[in-house]
Amino acid sequence: MNLASWIQRNGARLSDSPALAEGDRVHATWAQFAARTAAIAGGLKAIHGLKAGDRVAIIMRNRPEYLEAMFGIWHAGMVAVPVNSRLHPDEITYVLEHSGTSLVIVDEDHAGDVTPMVGKVHRLRAATLTPGTDYDALINQEPVDLRDGHPDDAAWLFYTSGTTGRPKGATLTHRNLLMASLSYFADLDYISSTDSIIHAAPISHGSGLYGLPHIARGAVSVTPESGGVHGDELIALLQHWNGVTMFAAPTMVKRLANDPAIANGDLSNLKGIVYGGAPMYLADLEEALDVFGPKLMQIYGQGETPMTITGLSKAEHADRSHPRWREHMASVGFPRTDVEVRVVDENDNPVPTGELGEVLVRGDVVMSGYWENPDATAETLRGGWLHTGDIGSFDHEGYLTLHDRSKDLIISGGMNIYPREVEEALLTQPGVNAVAVVGKPDPEWGESVVAFVVAGADRPSIESLDNACLERIARYKRPKEYHFVESLPTNNYGKVLKRELREQLSSDSAS
Repeated sequence: MNLASWIQRNGARLSDSPALAEGDRVHATWAQFAARTAAIAGGLKAIHGLKAGDRVAIIMRNRPEYLEAMFGIWHAGMVAVPVNSRLHPDEITYVLEHSGTSLVIVDEDHAGDVTPMVGKVHRLRAATLTPGTDYDALINQEPVDLRDGHPDDAAWLFYTSGTTGRPKGATLTHRNLLMASLSYFADLDYISSTDSIIHAAPISHGSGLYGLPHIARGAVSVTPESGGVHGDELIALLQHWNGVTMFAAPTMVKRLANDPAIANGDLSNLKGIVYGGAPMYLADLEEALDVFGPKLMQIYGQGETPMTITGLSKAEHADRSHPRWREHMASVGFPRTDVEVRVVDENDNPVPTGELGEVLVRGDVVMSGYWENPDATAETLRGGWLHTGDIGSFDHEGYLTLHDRSKDLIISGGMNIYPREVEEALLTQPGVNAVAVVGKPDPEWGESVVAFVVAGADRPSIESLDNACLERIARYKRPKEYHFVESLPTNNYGKVLKRELREQLSSDSAS
């Protein structure tokens, strides 16, 4: 099994139909897409001497070459490492080092950060710039035959931050990604070759995963020229492309719903918006439904089980006459077709309906494990179930509602931020004796990062704390607020009680 077979099939079946586009410009037909992926595979072998199983990273903004590179990597039987292009160079270095990446395919926006790493990061041999002569050399190589692989071969290393602050590489196999794609057809929507997907969110994360079922069915993948999307641009794209679907974080849905261009634009070509990656407040959802109509679909998932745990279909969003519609919309939906989901106590025993516990998932969509991290794999997949770390409860109809995140994950603008990595950055600053970072509800971003700091005799300035973060982590992870406190609340074992800090923020906001 090799997902790159989709490209070859569509190259023969839909040869002259558009496959990749930037804005309203066709970048490649399916025949061209198929030829380029086979050539890239040949170039990875002939030019760079890579072999099946080697890791190749992609660090670039959303653009058609992103998908060419990804499927070219798979065509050669290699493992793609899509890296969040907004990460700090130190964080990128760690991902490349940990994954044992041999080659990076990078665009001009990120070449300045990445190319100096060649020769310094273990195993990293080269960085191929796109667009440019290096990339042209790849796509003009002699094509090679599709590498026939096993369904459980690694395809995508999905790096997601861990509770220790270091990213962990969820190893997603060809089987995992196939099951995620089939589950989309089963539970969310039908896709035809005349449809399209707009990549407004990062291809390295949710948008790339939801792009897979569209590629499988021969729909065209469109990257906006801006690299993201705003109201005017989306309306223009809707005039050009048919059957448009897009993946968006709740904050993006809210922003677009409030954009005058959307309110006054023609949405008839909009087929659906898949939202997820963070909580969607019910008031925001109702407002979005008023603007977009019954075209929204909710998903709940993780990188470890690629965006596939539960979901709410367009039909459920539209059924406002249902007596429990508001409760349904406040939930994360019903378990997807290809998984089993249970809620358990601290001993992994299922709890009764209505009681809280940790959400566990089992199915062929669940990752094979964490790359080069057997201890974390054994702990997370113990008993054959993925332990999500999320706290939820089932109602009597089987809808799952999330109540808390035991891992203290902060999701701001659809981006995952773990407090530990921010805390470690702040603790490097002289004058910081202790620190705790929590998320605070934010009407624009979903959550914002807040740091509680216990200072020494020489209290650090806000500017110095900001600089400590900017030198070590991505800008979007930097706290938006700092609160200087005498001490942090702890339990008898010395563990900081972050729930009390969040409650303090809620109390301050209410007063």
